[in-house]
Amino acid sequence: MGVIFYNIFLLLLRAGVRVAAPFNKKARQWIEGRRQLFSRLQAAVAGKKKIIWMHCASLGEFEQGRPVLEKLKQDYPDHHLLVTFFSPSGYEIMKNYTGADWIFYMPVDGPHSARRFLDIVNPSLVVFVKYEYWYYYLKATKARQIPLLMVSAIFRPNSPFFKWYGGLYRKMLSCFTHLFVQNQGSVDLLSRILPADRYSIAGDTRFDRVIDIAEKGGPIPLIEQFTGTTPTIIAGSTWPPDESILQKTLNALNDLKLIIAPHEIHGDHITQLQQLFPGCLLYSQLSAGSRAAGESNVLIIDNIGLLSRIYRYAHTTYIGGAFGAGLHNTLEAAVYGKPVLFGPEYSKYMEAVGLIEAGAGFSVSNEAECIATVKQLTGDKALYDSTCQAALSFCYRHKGATEKIMGFIQEKRLLTN
Repeated sequence: MGVIFYNIFLLLLRAGVRVAAPFNKKARQWIEGRRQLFSRLQAAVAGKKKIIWMHCASLGEFEQGRPVLEKLKQDYPDHHLLVTFFSPSGYEIMKNYTGADWIFYMPVDGPHSARRFLDIVNPSLVVFVKYEYWYYYLKATKARQIPLLMVSAIFRPNSPFFKWYGGLYRKMLSCFTHLFVQNQGSVDLLSRILPADRYSIAGDTRFDRVIDIAEKGGPIPLIEQFTGTTPTIIAGSTWPPDESILQKTLNALNDLKLIIAPHEIHGDHITQLQQLFPGCLLYSQLSAGSRAAGESNVLIIDNIGLLSRIYRYAHTTYIGGAFGAGLHNTLEAAVYGKPVLFGPEYSKYMEAVGLIEAGAGFSVSNEAECIATVKQLTGDKALYDSTCQAALSFCYRHKGATEKIMGFIQEKRLLTN
């Protein structure tokens, strides 16, 4: 019965995307990116052997899997790396990533698609990141006895795996050679449905990723010129509710600057930000040399790829999405030893919970709480210094997931048999 409902879901998925395509850019990209996909994939990998396939839902999961991907490339240079995405949000941004041999969309799940995909790729190892459970791909991979890993997985009691109706989901979990989970809670849940040797705690590979970015990142002169010696709030992946609070916070407090890197950088949203912050600068204007960094106290980052490197210039950081869209990556800011603020809906994000418990994170529900928190952090140096140290310590205390995953691959000889 579960498979019947799953097939209905796949039909509705395809139909829904096609209905939305004329009106939605991402839906169009989703369809167009899969045109003649198998023939393009066949041409790309023809004659190649020893392929490692990593699948990511979108950009966030790619960043989570990236430390493992790059370590695989380093440790197994005779293997080829294939990365697939389900979402245009990941594929369109990373399609020119040079760390993998090939970047493709994943063909929509189905018995024929899974069989044809695996016939073409014939991977030596398959790695899924965090989630995305596609029944036919997992089933076919297991049937071919290909090692199949899940990294940085996290499970919650309300997940269907642990419900009476979750039989199909449990079958999908049983396809994995090993599940590397983030926390003890996930282990406790999996112990009810899987043998103990099928899962283990490795932690979250995002800690390894953000530490690598912070340690390798160089200066960004235009950001340095803009911030100068003025305390600056750097807000990343913001949505309109976040931006409204930040606008009121900036108006209420003197001698602050603000840098916003919104989650959406399309023209309409940038225009809304320019209306919300009259006289603000766009990063593209600075980089083009048309305006000087000192002309405004608000800078809008209107490109992709800069955010994770600019947090180092912050006095205080703010991460968007926790007013309903879904909290974005708090670790990218915390790794620089900066206080991290975010909205009230954060309980599903263990790193945000951990930052609050460590004294490095602050949840704000409205502009009054945001103003009070920023005021306290800028006015109490002892508090600020202890908060910064707590953020840095939190990140470095949790590094090492990639090393544990690679140790398993080497110990089990998954790529050397």
